[in-house]
Amino acid sequence: MPTLTETPLEDLVRGAVELERTERGLVPHRLPARARAQNTDPQLAMAESQPAGVRLAFRTAATVLELDTIPTKRVYVGAPPRPDGVYDLVVDGEPVARGSAAGGDVLTIDMTTGAFGHEAGAPATVRFDGLAAGTKDVEVWLPHDETTVLVALRADAPVAPPDHTGRRTWLHHGSSISHGSNAATPTGTWPVVAARLGGVELVNLGFGGGALLDPFTARALRDTPADLVSVKIGINVVNTDLMRRRALGPAVHGFLDTIREGHPEVPLLVVTPLRCPLHEDTPGPLAPDLAALAEGRMGFVATGDPADAAAGRLTLRVVREELARVVAERTASDPHLHLLEGPELYGEPDEAEHPLPDGLHPDAATHLLVGERFAGRAFGPGAPFAPRRPVADH
Repeated sequence: MPTLTETPLEDLVRGAVELERTERGLVPHRLPARARAQNTDPQLAMAESQPAGVRLAFRTAATVLELDTIPTKRVYVGAPPRPDGVYDLVVDGEPVARGSAAGGDVLTIDMTTGAFGHEAGAPATVRFDGLAAGTKDVEVWLPHDETTVLVALRADAPVAPPDHTGRRTWLHHGSSISHGSNAATPTGTWPVVAARLGGVELVNLGFGGGALLDPFTARALRDTPADLVSVKIGINVVNTDLMRRRALGPAVHGFLDTIREGHPEVPLLVVTPLRCPLHEDTPGPLAPDLAALAEGRMGFVATGDPADAAAGRLTLRVVREELARVVAERTASDPHLHLLEGPELYGEPDEAEHPLPDGLHPDAATHLLVGERFAGRAFGPGAPFAPRRPVADH
């Protein structure tokens, strides 16, 4: 029978920026307490607490594992029910099983008013059995889109923190697509796909609706140890109608300046927005598609006027132009700064075969495609994140 592990959960968590011990259990966060205290947006508060890229990692000979958690289920008023979050079990680098946790807390969200309601619930258990005998490296990837309180881990053999892998750490920031919206599993989000192909350890600071050039996010990126850093900027500043062209360039400069304070010479990759027909030429703000909701499906519409782009309102085309300009200005003094155009990862030729189901987010298959393409363009030979060859002694 599995018994409570003696190793503290804090020693097993990977991919979180900070761990908060509460009376209910251990909460992995992807923004530090200082940033959370400065944030007033409930959407970002929800997103940063959803453990995209966070996993428990350990060595064990166990054949049975039980993880007690308190998940938070999201209910969107008027929208179809969401499936339970998925836990991926990875053994010696290969996904071998999946599970879900029923019950837990319930977060009710009204997209038409922005109202949030929270109801507390009881812990649930995810069980994995039938694991192969013998010592192995095990990872339990937490649901990327479901806030999760870690309560207890049980196993039928001792559990110990994993050996140091020696792999480089990749720190990535982006929007809901980087967070993993519409991906089927936590190891199926495009950053995890890319990290596995690139042979790196991922710390994912992708926040659904929250890639808004906030200074506290820049400071979190600055202060998080990393060997590689990427920032995917654009879709959220458009679909929130947050700023105008005049403000975007200086805001990006300031965001990158802050990151460089903590990572002065690491490879830094700026990624422009993937193609999204809704906002290519139409400014925000974004709104729920009420006709789609009436049909029981999720959808979005852009409510801005394309003519306003001439006066400085942002579209994805404008954002890509500004990001290319900023990066070009900075590379003269920053040889480790690079640009990757988002349409290289998902562009106009992909729309017919891989349409965006809700008009905004890629589906599970497209996450795999984007991850594979990013791995080639970022980690491949001669790419910005390619391993540096040691200089031979003469």
